[in-house]
Formats: sequence, C-alpha cells, structure tokens
Amino acid sequence: MVRRNIEQFLVRDDENQTAWLRMPANNWWWCWYGSEIEGMAAYLKLLAAVEPKGDTASRLVKYLINNRKHATYWNSTRDTALCLEAFADYISASGEDRPDMTLAVLVDGVPLKNVAINAANLFSFDNQALLLGDRLAAGTHRVELVRKGTGPVYFNAYLTNFTLEDPITRAGLEIKVNRKLYKLVRVDKTIKAEGVGGRVLDQKVEKFERVELPDRGLLKSGDLVEVELEIESKNDYEYIVFEDMKPAGVEPVEVRSGYNGNDMGAYVEFRDERVVFFVRALARGKHSVSYRVRAKSPASSAPFRPGAAPCTRRN
Repeated sequence: MVRRNIEQFLVRDDENQTAWLRMPANNWWWCWYGSEIEGMAAYLKLLAAVEPKGDTASRLVKYLINNRKHATYWNSTRDTALCLEAFADYISASGEDRPDMTLAVLVDGVPLKNVAINAANLFSFDNQALLLGDRLAAGTHRVELVRKGTGPVYFNAYLTNFTLEDPITRAGLEIKVNRKLYKLVRVDKTIKAEGVGGRVLDQKVEKFERVELPDRGLLKSGDLVEVELEIESKNDYEYIVFEDMKPAGVEPVEVRSGYNGNDMGAYVEFRDERVVFFVRALARGKHSVSYRVRAKSPASSAPFRPGAAPCTRRN
C-alpha cells in the first residue's frame, strides 16, 4: 500500500533510462523539510529493502546521480548523507559491490579490449576503450559488450567528429535545443486610448505576425527576424551557457548586453559572431528564449537554416 501511494507520483523516462518522483512543490528553499531529493532517497531505501534488482531502483539511482550540484553533493549535507546511505543500501542489496566477470568490447565483431572486473579492482580497473582517427572508418558500425560472469555492466559511449553534412542535424539527450526562425510581418493594429478631454481615440501600436521561415528560406535587407530557442532539459542544472551562432548579414536589434527580461532570466551577451545566454539555474522541463535580428546587407539573402542547433556548455 505504501508503494502504491508513492508510485502514483513516479515518472519514467525511457529515453534517458531514469525514474523520479514528481513531488508537490510546497517547500521553500531555506527549509530543510519537503525536499524532493530526501523523499527520493527514502523511496530508494524502500526499494533496496523490497526490490533491489528491479528496474525502478537502478533508474532512480541514475536520476539522483545526474542531479548532483557540481557533481559532488545535492542541496545540503542532510540530503547528501541520506542519498549516500540509500546508495549504500542499494549497492549491498543488489550485489553490485561483488562483481566477478570478464568484459569484452567488440567493434564489428573484432575484439577491442578485454578486462577482468571483481571486488578487488572494482574502482581501479581500466574502464576506457578508444578508437581514434582512421581506426573508425566511415559507415555503420556495431559495438558489442560481452559479459562472462556475474555483476551489472554500466557503459557510456562518446563520439567526437567533424561533419560535412548539410544541414547539420540536431542531437541531444540530457539537454535538447531546437532553433526556430520567424519572419516578423508588420500588421495594422490599433487600441483604444484616452485623448484630450477624455475622448476615446484609436491609437496605432506596433504589432507583428510571426511567419515561420522554412529551411533555406530567403530574406531581404530590412527584414525583421525572431530567433527562438526551444530548450528541453531532463534534469535540474546550474550555470549553463547557450551559444547561438549569428548568420552572416544580420545584426541583433538589441545592442546592449545584460539582463533584458527574457523568460529564463538569462544574462545575454551580443557578440560579433554569436548571441550568448548565461543561465544561472535551468529547471527540469521545457523552456523558451528568443531575440530579434534584422537583415542589414545583401549577404543576408543567403539561405537561413532553422534546424542547426546552438552550442551548449556547462560551466
């Protein structure tokens, strides 16, 4: 019954292989009680006692690890201690502290690396397998991890490459950014305003209609464009930098860097070749931030590419 009551708030993310509790946000930041991190740590201790080898426990562990601050702690010494205690219970109950296996990494069926993993070298074995340069040819490849023995296997794959594809397709996992471009078309708009002697007057105001620019859309000098960055975050992050490269021939309408009242509360820098957003705290969920540019020179008649995603960095 306790599990059933708790798991009505359970959210699973199959893409990211995590699970977390969507707990009511009814606590203030200066209060120790009502912490969602502490609540999830207590839930992990429950799972470690009744179902340590289930799918939910491992996903909850991954979520908690991903949401550390500065990769070392959570919100306070209290919830940090509770998380570590819950992790210890989970590792002991699931048997992850007692592996006994050999692991082979194969690329296209050819062995790349073999390593033995046991309780003695659990934190010291060589855990990297690298393919550099010409060893990774163009085309499709199959990477296999073959385990013999007992114990869980965790792995990450990283690929750094230089691509000549056109357009460069967007990609992401923990943080996804999608750029959309809209041409702003002026429309007539009036509002009722008070004139001299209290008379009602029709006053013209600035009003634009957003028309989404297609791939390779064309502009002419003087056109006004709104650049919108749609941001989706899997976790809560701090000190994130988003860099949006500026197309040739356009200039931002705003010229002064600083806090401009955008929806994310980000500090904005308008540089020669890019627009940079410094985000103090990025909450889990979907966000949007935008800025305007104006076509200045004939170079802006070059195709606009809405699909190219901005750069993202974490300080």
